Amino acid sequence: MTNHVLAPKAEKQITTRTHHGHTFTDPWEWLRDKENPAVIEHLQAENAYTAKQLEKTAQLQNQLVTEYREHTVLDENTVPARVRNWWYYSTISEGDNYRKHYRLRADSQDTYQNPPEIDPRNPHQDTEGNKAQLLIDENALAEGKEFLKLANVDISPDDRYLTYGVDNSGDERFTQIILDTLNGQEIDHIDDVVYGVAWSASSNCLYYTRANESWRPYQVWVHRIGQPAETDQLVYEETDETYWMGIASSRDGNWIIIECASGNTSETFLIDAHAHAGSYEGRPTSVAGRHYGLEYTIEPAGDHLLVVHNLNNVDSELAWMPLPTPGVTGNPKHFQTLTSATEGQRYQNVYAYAGHAVVELRSQGNAAALYLLPDPDKKWVIEGEIKLGNNIETIEVQPSEWWWEPQIRFVSQSLKTPPTIADIDPITGQVHTRKIKETPGYKPENYIEERIWVQAEDGAKIPLTIIRHRDTPQDGTAPGIIWGYGSYEVCVDPVWSPIRQSVLDRGVVWALANPRGGGEMGRRWYENGRTLAKKNTFSDFIACSRALIDGKYVAPTKLAANGGSAGGLLMGAIANQAPELYRAILAQVPFVDALTTILKPELPLTAGEWEEWGNPITDPDVYKYMSEYTPYENVRDGQEYPAILATTSLNDTRVYYVEPAKWIQRLREAATNNPETRPLLLHCEMVAGHGGVTGREAKWKECAYETAFLLDQLGKNN
Repeated sequence: MTNHVLAPKAEKQITTRTHHGHTFTDPWEWLRDKENPAVIEHLQAENAYTAKQLEKTAQLQNQLVTEYREHTVLDENTVPARVRNWWYYSTISEGDNYRKHYRLRADSQDTYQNPPEIDPRNPHQDTEGNKAQLLIDENALAEGKEFLKLANVDISPDDRYLTYGVDNSGDERFTQIILDTLNGQEIDHIDDVVYGVAWSASSNCLYYTRANESWRPYQVWVHRIGQPAETDQLVYEETDETYWMGIASSRDGNWIIIECASGNTSETFLIDAHAHAGSYEGRPTSVAGRHYGLEYTIEPAGDHLLVVHNLNNVDSELAWMPLPTPGVTGNPKHFQTLTSATEGQRYQNVYAYAGHAVVELRSQGNAAALYLLPDPDKKWVIEGEIKLGNNIETIEVQPSEWWWEPQIRFVSQSLKTPPTIADIDPITGQVHTRKIKETPGYKPENYIEERIWVQAEDGAKIPLTIIRHRDTPQDGTAPGIIWGYGSYEVCVDPVWSPIRQSVLDRGVVWALANPRGGGEMGRRWYENGRTLAKKNTFSDFIACSRALIDGKYVAPTKLAANGGSAGGLLMGAIANQAPELYRAILAQVPFVDALTTILKPELPLTAGEWEEWGNPITDPDVYKYMSEYTPYENVRDGQEYPAILATTSLNDTRVYYVEPAKWIQRLREAATNNPETRPLLLHCEMVAGHGGVTGREAKWKECAYETAFLLDQLGKNN
């Protein structure tokens, strides 16, 4: 029983913040210091209280984990992908929590078109008996560790050296390992690496990125194989604190690509991958300079570059330009248009190969892709569109790392339809299905999926995608969950999830809202949900919530909401603005103390965020606007709130645990909630990062813990 269990009450230690003539008093800012034993003690007390409050869902949690396991093929492998002389794939086996990564030598007689068949129960060879080489066993890396995240996995151009980054704490700073695949021995390791690595053409150097104390990737370094990391050389440093940086190798192997970007502007540099590191020829050359408001990405395509840019069209154009002269900054006037996005489209990325190119785009709210073929007169011409036919179909290109790849691999899926992995021949248009994701006990025909367009307060039409079991009536009696994000121009598309089946089979409607601030409907969609238009994100989501009730998809008293990170900001805002609409809210790693964070440029991410939210330090209008919606500062006294579970991680670099910790304290102080029926809860993972726990079983348990909270509040605790 949970009766008479008191929620943890953090001591108040008053601090004040004054900007633009406004003073805010904050009694719980002291919780930011995780080196303070009292802070850790408080978080542990919150975890114990939440566990006690959710004891009544223990049986449901166990049942959900059982269902997740039953709905999962426990022995499973990816479709092998060709890179030069090898096929690469990964597997996960029954009893394992992590994946194993293999490669299988390509037969010189094969056609490069048909990947080998792998029996997932015998993954160390193909079905013909050809032996594979085990490259990485994540299970071994995770042994004795509470957390494992792998990143920066890349093979050298000569196929000999393998590099990968390991994070065992969740802070997204990696130890980069370099292995010699001839003997499996570790050659080198480099500490404090963040996302992005690239090999020199000779395979004797590895380029990588480092972040500053604010976790902004700002430096490119080069490491020589077999040499101490202390001798590594700095190649490039981005000094503008509003810019982030990333690196990659070009598909043709000739270039190291450095991309620097803020919220409105980008610049790309090329380094000759054949040049001696540190030489004049090996220095970065800017492709088209840095011009405020110009965003562009490039893709080397042999003797020229393909460019996606917004110089003439806010939703972007595809162009080509000559390769830059080493040491000479290029100019956007050299962009030569191939095709421009039309109404309802947005070009996003381009991938070039020896014989074709692929463009990822948005089209009428869906993720889509076009493929192009070279043309002697126009450089490139559009040959066709990749699609399988579902009108709510999400197409995701899986770009190959191999320049000579003759086909285009893509994944097609929706909320209802499991992923189909297929290859399309850009010459003939023929599609070869490689794999349809298997889900034991799942029948797509048992579910109804639809998209409706919801009118926002200002008349904009918001896409809302809904799925329910066919036996769930649309009569205003069903419970429902609505999910949303709506920031950073991130596109959240309708994709299939085996875990969602457990919710749907209990008669719960599930809906995906795409409010403004995301990128689902093009650049203007994003622009109308950021900075001084950010409130549109919240009102759009509330409009979608009301549409579920008005359309009788969901009962008026049985709607829950879910969002994470910037979607957690959304959860906090709607809890303040329309608490009567929601029975429960699951806010995962929520950005609920937004104004405090954006006022602290010394914190990770903050300076680079000013173009997303505005700069409240210098702009009083931005300060006032953010102060009107930041959730922590707008909790309403004397209001009954939805039941809330906020989840966080102690080592999260992106959204500090202190934000939900403070928010829950403020909610408990202000709200009239009965803590037994509408609890206000915090759960903090003590060893994890922004994405929560790792490992298959741990992820199932985490998901069951959170889902059971929502189902219990919706009256589905069985």
